[in-house]
Amino acid sequence: MNYLLPLLSVLLGYVIALVLQPKNKTNLKLLLAFSGSFLLSLTVMHLLPEIYQTNHPNIGIFIMLGILFQIILEFFSKGAEHGHVHGKPHMAHIPWLLFISLCLHAFLEGFPVSHHHDLAIGIAIHHLPIAIILTTFFIHAKLNQKAIFAFMITFATMTPLGTIAANYLPLLRNYHTELTAIVIGILFHISSTIIFESSEGHKFNIAKVSMIVLGILMAYFL
Repeated sequence: MNYLLPLLSVLLGYVIALVLQPKNKTNLKLLLAFSGSFLLSLTVMHLLPEIYQTNHPNIGIFIMLGILFQIILEFFSKGAEHGHVHGKPHMAHIPWLLFISLCLHAFLEGFPVSHHHDLAIGIAIHHLPIAIILTTFFIHAKLNQKAIFAFMITFATMTPLGTIAANYLPLLRNYHTELTAIVIGILFHISSTIIFESSEGHKFNIAKVSMIVLGILMAYFL
């Protein structure tokens, strides 16, 4: 299931966007708020304490490197990892910078899943609204249907591939602590950005606050 959940969530998001063509952005924002809260809570409550128990002397540096790396990635992805997609109204080809940066982000997310199985649930919940938003954007941008499918199926396989690589490549296994710390930094940046952006105009929204609280509670009881 660690391999299947992130894969199936992207495919489900792709199908939802194709079949239902959701136009209500409010529901997607609520789902994003929940996913960001759940992912951040998993990181703070589970990943972070375990990584500091290793007593690695420079663990904080690797976490900050992860945050910095994600900031750099977003120059190319334009924030697609947290639900922001911008581009031309019509596309003839796959936006390669977006594609590469998003796939690299998803691949790295798969590393800690090999040791932290609950994270597969968090990543799956995180990827579902992203897949819906991406597919909807590509449809509206008139991107070729085959290109959309190729993009989404590749994106769907990246996190499972990251988990497989972390499990079976000796080099990655030897640096598991450092790589997990980098991914923690990435998840910190992504999830906190989602939560802050879910409150537009810094106005109190009971629905979004409720989804954030629900995400925290679910992560706590996992």
